[in-house]
Amino acid sequence: MKKITKILIFSAIIGLGVSKANAQIIVRVHPVRPVAVVTARPLAPGPHAVWVDEDWTPQGGTYAWHGGYWAVPPHPGAVFIRGHWRETRRGSIWIPSHWR
Repeated sequence: MKKITKILIFSAIIGLGVSKANAQIIVRVHPVRPVAVVTARPLAPGPHAVWVDEDWTPQGGTYAWHGGYWAVPPHPGAVFIRGHWRETRRGSIWIPSHWR
């Protein structure tokens, strides 16, 4: 019985962490891209790899600049959509880059 209780408590904690991780951060002023960002693009790891440009990523209640990287499209014909700011009544939210 104690083991089941521990598993249920652990599952609840994990569930709370996941739901919090998906929360959007609303900002009133867009963060500024770091001035001294130099991205050295390494060689592609394979023939199907696509370079994904630098992007904002949620971190600690705000957004942090994340360098570019190589990625393989999830399926043939996938189109990469760059991240962008979406204006809301409460402020701006970052819509992260994704594949469509």
